[in-house]
Amino acid sequence: MIQRHLQTRINHRIVEAGGILHFGGLIADDLSQDMKGQTAQICAKIEKLLTDIGSSKEQLVTAMLYITDFDQKEGMNKAWLEWLLAEHLPTRATIGVAELGQNVLIEIVVSATR
Repeated sequence: MIQRHLQTRINHRIVEAGGILHFGGLIADDLSQDMKGQTAQICAKIEKLLTDIGSSKEQLVTAMLYITDFDQKEGMNKAWLEWLLAEHLPTRATIGVAELGQNVLIEIVVSATR
């Protein structure tokens, strides 16, 4: 069975299928921040959404991080590692893209178990 959670105008924020929670892409609210700051904001959003749906960041399975500036990747990694303990790191891919929207430096997509 498929369950959809938190409908927006264009999608559901989370779709649950086969015991996996699939999240749509998330961006920071304060786009004046550098990539480290935007990453930290997104991680906090992910953590809240996971908690609200009965899961946690320790249940992350995979993550895709879309970034516009590889020169800021180390800041992104720093925020990521401050948020997650080594034993709970999911699989991850960092993908360079040309554009994510005005002042958007990073968008994160994750999947987790409940």
